[in-house]
Amino acid sequence: MENAFVLERAESRFKDLFVCFCGYAQCGPLHAFGPAVRPNYLLHYIVDGKGIYQTGEHKYFLGAGEGFLIEPDAPTYYQADQTEPWSYLWIGFSGSQAKEYLKDLGLNSSRLTFRCGQGKELKRLILKMLRCQDSSPASQYQLQSLLYAFFAVLARDAEGIEKELDFKENFYVERAIGYIRNYYSSQIRITDIANYLCVNRSYLYKLFQSSVQMSPQQFLTQFRISRAKELLSTTKLPVEYIASSCGYQNALVFSKAFKRSIGCTPTVYRTQHKNTIQENLQKNSGLLDELIQEPNHTHISKMF
Repeated sequence: MENAFVLERAESRFKDLFVCFCGYAQCGPLHAFGPAVRPNYLLHYIVDGKGIYQTGEHKYFLGAGEGFLIEPDAPTYYQADQTEPWSYLWIGFSGSQAKEYLKDLGLNSSRLTFRCGQGKELKRLILKMLRCQDSSPASQYQLQSLLYAFFAVLARDAEGIEKELDFKENFYVERAIGYIRNYYSSQIRITDIANYLCVNRSYLYKLFQSSVQMSPQQFLTQFRISRAKELLSTTKLPVEYIASSCGYQNALVFSKAFKRSIGCTPTVYRTQHKNTIQENLQKNSGLLDELIQEPNHTHISKMF
């Protein structure tokens, strides 16, 4: 059972974005719609209560203050909760730029749900849309302005969420880099870093790809190779010792990783930078003793 108020528009003079229909409904327990497909985009916003939204293999449990996007031709199903059935408002829309405008709200095929704290304003806009019953130019312009106002409200909340997500993501990446800086000389794995941050490996991979355009493993390897280059250029330490100091138990594995990254073996690299080594040894005559006393040489902190 559903108590609904609906506005449907057959045509519009606008092309980039326009309302197809909108409404507000108070649903009874377990009231459901679908599985079905729609020819246009459709946004639902939950005013109160709760329910489920399902598309493909993804199922979302949503409540008041949250909403979901239905994409054109995507099979979807949604149902009100049995004990706390939801009331929601919805707006169906289409247009040549609809997909692009949705990106401004942070919505796409990978992100179909959202949160907005301006439920009263969204409801007010929908109720005003429901009064635009005639097809006069004035009514069409009014409806179009309300549609843009609806998007503006969602966009403001989306901006806040994006800033919060950016801060959170940068925080995780900075902590991960700090962990690598402190423990690169040990036998750390990417799983160790993810566990330290209390996130899963796939999410950590996504954060690094977004922030530094490489995977966590690639970053860790480059960090270790950068330290190895520094030690090869500033000391006469044996290659085996440098390998161990940079987190490689096996010197052969280290040499292969170094060659893949730099294009030559550690020994060749040291030979090519022989003059640099002599100059650095004169400037840092006490470094070798320090390294021998502190084999983990964690005091070297310059980023590569």
